[in-house]
Amino acid sequence: MQVPAVPSPLRVLHLEDSDLDHALAMAQLQRAGLTVLATRVEDEAAFRAALAESWDIVLSDYNLPGFSGIRALDIVREMAEPPPFILVSGEIGEDVAVAAMRNGASDYLLKQNLARLAPAVEHAIDAHASERARRAADQALAASRERVSELAQHLQTTVEHERAAIAREIHDDVGGSLTALKFDLAWLGRHIGENTPEVRQRLETATETLTHALEASKRIMHNLRPAILEQGLVAALQWMATRFERRTGIACSFRASHELPPLPAGVPLVAYRTAQEALTNVSKHAQATRVAIDLTLAGGVLSLEVSDNGRGLSPEDLAKTRSFGIRGLRERSGTVGGWVDLSSGAGGTTLILSIPLDGESLDDEEPGAPDPGLFGEAGHDPSAWGEP
Repeated sequence: MQVPAVPSPLRVLHLEDSDLDHALAMAQLQRAGLTVLATRVEDEAAFRAALAESWDIVLSDYNLPGFSGIRALDIVREMAEPPPFILVSGEIGEDVAVAAMRNGASDYLLKQNLARLAPAVEHAIDAHASERARRAADQALAASRERVSELAQHLQTTVEHERAAIAREIHDDVGGSLTALKFDLAWLGRHIGENTPEVRQRLETATETLTHALEASKRIMHNLRPAILEQGLVAALQWMATRFERRTGIACSFRASHELPPLPAGVPLVAYRTAQEALTNVSKHAQATRVAIDLTLAGGVLSLEVSDNGRGLSPEDLAKTRSFGIRGLRERSGTVGGWVDLSSGAGGTTLILSIPLDGESLDDEEPGAPDPGLFGEAGHDPSAWGEP
């Protein structure tokens, strides 16, 4: 970044009770080739009034009748956009000068050494301009991050709406049509005579294919929109763990607080999707034999922990340019004010989702503990269609 030049004319507010000292200071600046537009004030009232105008730099004596340079510095630092401030005095100790620098002064000079004044002024103005540019860049970056976060939240919401719409289409149209077709095949099976074994064999094959299509439709619908969440987050996670263990053969345990309160809108879905993504990664990459899901609430923070005993993730795995799974989880967690921590080693991988809960924002969307009868080998399937 190019360092900005000293403005011309240089607007100087000089707090000085000596006409001679003021003249000497201005002469030093002009001798250095600076065009100076200066105003001298002698007391606090005039100083405060002058600060209503815009100044490139403030020069201040240390000792003035009824006033001081340190007090003037405090007044300047209270401004929304304080200009650079330099102490120029014949009576200032090193300890006082250091304290002034710590409190925000740009520099300090002795009146016996005014040869340093022009370089000190130029340096202070350049440093001040650079600091303002840095703050502006920080603000722009913060605003950009906020916009990205808002966009991510909007995209997540849009994706979930689209998922829900597609899931409804599958349930209402595809699922309904497949179920009706299964009823028709069952009716044909009851009316086919015993003397047509080839037709009956074809019918059984078609029925089996249709059954697989129904199962695939239900699985896709579950992945698109977890209807089980209507039973509560605890019920949904326990159902997910049960299904994961049956599908993959990997032992999957689930534990949860029995006193889980109602949760704010959006939190159950974020927790569910996080667990879903974590289990998907376990089944694809971890080579694990055991997974544990823990849902706890402590200190006003909801924590979801998914840990496995697999091979773990290497730094190279986490640094992959197209490793969007973890990035997506972090963006999703941010939409509800949460964050994701990931640790991995030779003993496996642990993913923790943390979401602070504001007690005043809790609603009745999330029921408490599930009915134990929902699960088990003959557990409830919330997406089941009718049977012929």
